[in-house]
Amino acid sequence: MKTSRLVIGIISIVLFLLIAFQSCAAGTANALEGNGEVSGSAGFLLAVCMLIAGIVGIVTRNKGKGGAITAGCFYLVGGLLAIANVGSFADLKIWSIVSFIFAAVFIIGALRQKED
Repeated sequence: MKTSRLVIGIISIVLFLLIAFQSCAAGTANALEGNGEVSGSAGFLLAVCMLIAGIVGIVTRNKGKGGAITAGCFYLVGGLLAIANVGSFADLKIWSIVSFIFAAVFIIGALRQKED
């Protein structure tokens, strides 16, 4: 599990950049159109949650269950924020599903982890 936490953490940090840029573009488009959607802002919040969860996952990969559960909760909160506000930013649905998958890996891995 330690290796998967490291890999998912690194992927999350890289995805932060991609999701943040896409969200900024979607937010700008929403503002220019004046359609009242918040999908760009929700995407940016998802990106920040993925960054925080990735850093927590990397830093606490050799520690106990608490760090993995914390990272999993950040993934879960980010995914819930994103899936609730998809709107015209259709890629947000994909990123929220990825966030849910990462949350499941971290939380299930923490629950199955034996105490050291």
